[in-house]
Amino acid sequence: MRAVSRLPSDVNRYTRGLERYADQFGVEPVEAEARLRSQIGERMATEAIVATGGSAWDEDELSLRDRSMIVLAALITQGAVESRLRGHLRWAIAHDVTPVQVDALVTLLANYVGFPKASVAMEVVRAELAEMGLSLE
Repeated sequence: MRAVSRLPSDVNRYTRGLERYADQFGVEPVEAEARLRSQIGERMATEAIVATGGSAWDEDELSLRDRSMIVLAALITQGAVESRLRGHLRWAIAHDVTPVQVDALVTLLANYVGFPKASVAMEVVRAELAEMGLSLE
């Protein structure tokens, strides 16, 4: 007996991926597609859109808030991904993560990834929150 796949078709994945990027960027899907293509090229943009359209953001075992916190932690751990961290921070705030929770996350990660990576991440977080009109105080 063959297992039934829960994965969407490539067309559905592409459409869902575009919708997710549009939501993250705060633009219409056609603008998100153009933005990605100009930033990372056509081939990589297509791969990113299709990957983002998979089920990882839809499964109900984790909330969007939880997923956003996990992605922030992953980006902070990698380091040198400040532009991605900014976008995902905005999305995390939209998914009900509070600035104080982000502060606690970055502070906790300092013990595991080192203070250089965590302090750079905290600078990015504080600057992006300020640009959003939010603060940690």
